[in-house]
Amino acid sequence: MTTSLRRTTAAFADPADPADRADHGTIEIPVCPVDRLIRGRGVAALLPDGRQVAVYLVDDEIHALCNIDPVARAAVMSRGLVGDRAGVPAVISPIGKQAYALADGRGLDDPSRGISVFPARVASDGTVVIATEAAVRYSIAA
Repeated sequence: MTTSLRRTTAAFADPADPADRADHGTIEIPVCPVDRLIRGRGVAALLPDGRQVAVYLVDDEIHALCNIDPVARAAVMSRGLVGDRAGVPAVISPIGKQAYALADGRGLDDPSRGISVFPARVASDGTVVIATEAAVRYSIAA
């Protein structure tokens, strides 16, 4: 008997359903109602695949970045200070005090460091949704 691995998509949403897909290979995951966010403050969200995301509401825009501080390697970015650095909207890590651009995650103090960003928006029903890659898992196929 030969056993092989078959690639399948995890069931966060139905990737075959166009309503659940933001793009090929991505799905939108509901996070919370937008009215639960406080302007200029971050909240942490746990995605179904175990990743943590920091979500911010700044100037009527939703921003989502990885919640893990790239320097300290701690899940603290949702507790960071939100403001700007030289006119660029940014979040500053509460541990290392490094600033990261909210729009693209680039390091504003140390350009060699950056942080992942996630496309985010407010859906028509007022729910904040984050677009992320469909997680892949492997199942044993006989």
